[in-house]
Amino acid sequence: MKKFVPIIATAAMLATVGSAQARDGIRIVGSSTVFPFSSAVAEQFGNKTEFPTPVVESTGSGGGAKLFCQGVGTEHPDITNASRRMKSSEYELCQSNGVKDIVEVKIGFDGIVMANAKAGPDLSLTLKQVFQAFAKEVPIGGKMVPNPYKKWSDIDPSLPDAKIEAFGPPPTSGTRDAFVEIAMEKGAKKFDFLSALRKEDKSAFKNIAHAIREDGAWIDSGENDNAIVQTLAQNPKAVGIFGYSFLDQNSDSIKGAVVDGNNPTFESIAAGDYGVSRSLYFYVKKQHVGVVPGIAEYVAEFVGDDASGDLGYLSDKGLIPLPADARATMKQNALDLTTWDGS
Repeated sequence: MKKFVPIIATAAMLATVGSAQARDGIRIVGSSTVFPFSSAVAEQFGNKTEFPTPVVESTGSGGGAKLFCQGVGTEHPDITNASRRMKSSEYELCQSNGVKDIVEVKIGFDGIVMANAKAGPDLSLTLKQVFQAFAKEVPIGGKMVPNPYKKWSDIDPSLPDAKIEAFGPPPTSGTRDAFVEIAMEKGAKKFDFLSALRKEDKSAFKNIAHAIREDGAWIDSGENDNAIVQTLAQNPKAVGIFGYSFLDQNSDSIKGAVVDGNNPTFESIAAGDYGVSRSLYFYVKKQHVGVVPGIAEYVAEFVGDDASGDLGYLSDKGLIPLPADARATMKQNALDLTTWDGS
């Protein structure tokens, strides 16, 4: 086991960190979407520095935040990845458990794709049709009814005559959160009935827009997006829902659905044309910096031009980099380990 880099620590600081056995390696949890990016950085970091390669776990954004926010001390993770911004309830949980100093790092963008096997039918969908396919209840005749659509062609005769079957992320996933907040809400607003409801009662609207059907047409598939990709090869008519990077890395076997006339490509997501895209983050427990060796150096590797720049190795894995000005600000805040106030 490597020795710690010598540091000067006050008694108060040591008390804050807790009494657990010290670690010499960084522990990272969180989003399955950010997992391949974080793993790539961890591998580079381990190869280029004297520090051990960080351990990266795919727990989902919600699961990662829960672990991260349990407390300060080396029995708790140092960093959590997230495919959506940390929720206010998660931030408050952190604060209540003594995780007071959090550094937020926005690393870039990703699209949420609906993909199927290359041997399967081509899908070109509107967001309204996406809502109709996956909502638990849909508006018909001016009222909400249990989703009656069994096949894509039931929604629109121009769509494939194939069963609606989606392998998607579970409720603990940031991809699931982003999918309902972006795709499902945008699709629901295409109905006059639901658009009016949103103006009258946002909570009631969200309850409808965020409710995914439970009749077998949507199957929660855990936090392993690679497993969804493998399932699609065995079931060509099924659809998988995951981050763009998994489509990019498996483009030899799967294809993405067109959404509102736009293909899910690096260029369309970067330009903001593809309508189902989101920001990606990781969060650092600043109280662990200087206690678990290498955290600041890992952050520097992640935000460096070689990793998350326009021509960085993370772009090869499907990360959509931030615009130059935003990236410069993010990079400086990350290197300075600027504490985030949760707003």
